[in-house]
Amino acid sequence: MHPTPRRPGAAARSAAFLVSGALAVTALAGCGADDESSTPSAGQDIAPAARAQLKDGGTLRWAIDAVPQTLNAFQADADAGTGRITGAVLPAMFRLDAQGRPQRDADYLEKAEVIETEPKQVVLYKLNQQAVWSDGREIGAPDFAAQWRALSGKDSAYWTAHNAGYDRIEKIERGANDLEVRVTFSKPYADWRALFSPLYPKDVMGTPDNFNEGARRKLKVTAGPFAIGKVDRGDKQVTLERNPRWWGRPAKLDKLVLTAVPRAQRAAALAADKLDLADLDAGGADRIAYAARDKGASGPLAHGPGANLTPGKALRSWAIVHGDDEEAADAEIAARKKTRKAIKKYAAEQANLHGFQVRKSLEPAYTQLALNGSEGPLADERVRRAVARALDRTQLAESVLKPLGLPVHTVDNHLALAGQDGYTDNSDALGDQDTAEAQALLAEAGWTPGGPITEKKKEKPKTAGSEADRDAESSEDSDDSGDGNYIVGEDDQKPADHAPPLLGPEPVAAAQYAALLHQADALKLRAADKEKSHSKKRSEKRSEKRSEKKEHAAEGLKSDAKRYAKQGGAPGAYAPKGTAAPAGAAAGPLAKDGKPLTLRFVLPSGPGSEQLRTVADRITRMLEKIGIRTDVMKVDDESYFKDHIASGQYDLALYSWPASAYPATDARPIYAKPIPAADGSLTVEQNYTRVGTDHIDQLFDQAIGELDADEERSLVKQADARIWAAAGSIPLYQRPELVAARPDLANAGAFGFQEPEYEDIGYLKPGAKPSGSPSTGS
Repeated sequence: MHPTPRRPGAAARSAAFLVSGALAVTALAGCGADDESSTPSAGQDIAPAARAQLKDGGTLRWAIDAVPQTLNAFQADADAGTGRITGAVLPAMFRLDAQGRPQRDADYLEKAEVIETEPKQVVLYKLNQQAVWSDGREIGAPDFAAQWRALSGKDSAYWTAHNAGYDRIEKIERGANDLEVRVTFSKPYADWRALFSPLYPKDVMGTPDNFNEGARRKLKVTAGPFAIGKVDRGDKQVTLERNPRWWGRPAKLDKLVLTAVPRAQRAAALAADKLDLADLDAGGADRIAYAARDKGASGPLAHGPGANLTPGKALRSWAIVHGDDEEAADAEIAARKKTRKAIKKYAAEQANLHGFQVRKSLEPAYTQLALNGSEGPLADERVRRAVARALDRTQLAESVLKPLGLPVHTVDNHLALAGQDGYTDNSDALGDQDTAEAQALLAEAGWTPGGPITEKKKEKPKTAGSEADRDAESSEDSDDSGDGNYIVGEDDQKPADHAPPLLGPEPVAAAQYAALLHQADALKLRAADKEKSHSKKRSEKRSEKRSEKKEHAAEGLKSDAKRYAKQGGAPGAYAPKGTAAPAGAAAGPLAKDGKPLTLRFVLPSGPGSEQLRTVADRITRMLEKIGIRTDVMKVDDESYFKDHIASGQYDLALYSWPASAYPATDARPIYAKPIPAADGSLTVEQNYTRVGTDHIDQLFDQAIGELDADEERSLVKQADARIWAAAGSIPLYQRPELVAARPDLANAGAFGFQEPEYEDIGYLKPGAKPSGSPSTGS
């Protein structure tokens, strides 16, 4: 999973965006520069069903990344797991609908409105008279007041992550009765609906000790359709149980078991019957798709362990087994045995994945290219704009979304996604892809072709085997296909993508080639046997070992022949090595004052970041066309943000932001102008690009205090246009969301903007099928 920092707004709100999954795909309506509203890129993909169609009871095992360190959503280390738990067990005055708009939650709130604007803003909350905490006490003004005091920022004994909005409250009072809460603001606050969601009981918020420590591990008092049953950090599970005091629609499930499973291990966990619902990366989703495709098929699988075996690699393996280096031969035989074991395990898992489906869509979060403007070439706005104008954002979005069968659309706004109020395409403030314009901007900034740039030659690793083996390996290193051909029209993918590359375009050619290898192997075996009968110097032990190796090699090549016949050939047209590259080759490198224009491109190296690295490869080639070189640095996932992004040790980086229903509040720290400190460092809040202006800050400040909704949206729109013009952050695409689910699980999967209705999640009755929207029945 590639990195997504949390927005600095309410932790639970941000976590909800990260948890809530993806958007089922529909066509996106065009969003022109003058559009004030738009159609969502997609709707939910949750297999909706009416409550009457669901069984009563059952347990849902739902994957999370980790057991949360805290159950207090307002602490700095709250995460997506925290948000999932609080969403099921705590009140929220407002929740998000399918278009990312805050809507009153009728289970807790009968009405909330601004009743006064002069001399001060006053909001009156009228609570549901049935709303009670699990200890029987009414939810009321004391809970609101305790949360305000804890989060106002006035008492430093509370270790809060943020106080946005709460710092504008002047007082909280009981209204006409116990069900009314009157909140008076010292300064107008447009995003008042963001407050008190979630709402904690006064027992948690009432003292610093309970806030700082008590709520980290347990919540004794809750008020949702579920209550916390057990937090088991040893088994890495959090069990939520149906709340018997819940006054709303009773939960269909008996239990929700949130199980911590790393994303790379989730496909195996699903196959082992340890999970029922899990967000996946593209590789895990592919495995489920392959399982459905291969159901009932016979023969070796065309994917998984050993699928990248080519004739060249098979021949090299044979040569090592039959070579003079006994140690290398033993290692090769052991590697083959290990591969066969992995293939067997993988095949068994694939058979068990038949019982799942992938609910796929677009997540309410977007991936951006971040440009660090604090120093170096990118401190010049013209260079940042040149980088942005060099990018074909549609092509980048296509490289991620099209292989997954998702619609291809770029994100054209930093502060809203398609479907949200106020979404407009403000990218014209920067301009579309234009190579000539990008080169002109670089020339204006003083970067021109010239100056020698030395390249360090990469040494190829030495390997065991004969000279012919080393020649073959050198050929394979120079081309992923290993066949000495240049594949025209293939930018950065290996032939056949998931299937291993072959030397010919047809399965029969591959099978013939493998058969020739097999035949050659047999001839060498007979020659070796003849030599053995005439040689009296070899020991009996050596003869037995070599015979074992020969049989193993023959067996492996025979298996290879079957695999090649099934997998077919590689796509693309072939041309001999040395064929001229297609039109549009990279321009010469640029230099200024004797220094080359080279940018550090920092990327995470973990197994869940393949998608980011693919996008980075394409960006690198686009920049080469205008003369910008990149120095790609792959770093550990754990250190990616802390040691590189947050500390500013990068020029270019890729990471994601979740969408927000409250951009004036949540986006302000992300794009705030950095403030120099006395020691020369910068206070950047969450503006990791270090690019900001006084005007952008002023627009956010005006928007956050504007109570007229239309005027607030106009100010936010202006702020977004200024952010585009500053060219510190270039939105690329909405992140794909891929969720594995059992077919009989309803009202769960890719939730989109809308937060889950936990009480409506359940398993279909026998014979029932997903239908329309869940009803509010029994």
